[in-house]
Amino acid sequence: MTHTETDPQRPAPATVRSRVRIPLTFPDGYRVEAEVHTFHGLADGAEHLALSLGTPGAEPPLVRLHSECLTGDVFGSDRCDCGPQLRESVERIAEAGGHLLYLRQEGRGIGLYNKLDAYALQDAGLDTYQANTALGLPEDGRDYTAAAQMLTTLGVDAVRLLSNNPDKAGQLTALGIEVTERVPTGVHLSPSNVRYLRAKVEHTGHSIPLAGLVG
Repeated sequence: MTHTETDPQRPAPATVRSRVRIPLTFPDGYRVEAEVHTFHGLADGAEHLALSLGTPGAEPPLVRLHSECLTGDVFGSDRCDCGPQLRESVERIAEAGGHLLYLRQEGRGIGLYNKLDAYALQDAGLDTYQANTALGLPEDGRDYTAAAQMLTTLGVDAVRLLSNNPDKAGQLTALGIEVTERVPTGVHLSPSNVRYLRAKVEHTGHSIPLAGLVG
């Protein structure tokens, strides 16, 4: 989903449902404590989480909108770069101060089973976007209205966005959240995700510097 609105339309506010501190430990041994927020009144009714990390400074907080990826985040799949991006984002946000929004948007919004069906089509030669449309589904069905609500509820109206995806910045801006800077993540390249990353660069303009890394 790509939004092109020029006038910000701030969504109705949400409320904080609960806050709990959780110590996080990653497989490589990195440890950090997060304050995890849950919410009432999110536009899509999903159980999204906001992880507040570190201590914000004078600049707008560093924020990542991370879409849930069971295969990458939990099982370590190399077909995408989601797991390494999550690990990187937590550490960088903890250092700078900010929030990681963990959004329940598996498969760019198409769900887990459909994502696995799309993988089968990718094995037959389609790219990640073509596979979604071949299933009669949107290339990217994500809407970040709930993310804007979460940020507003946390008192955030301007962010430095940790993302390679221009649509995330565009949607947040259209929803009344100022994006002062888009900060790219690292390049998490593997033999299994080259086509996936190339499709994101060529099809949706992700700022991933693949030139020189792959032929």
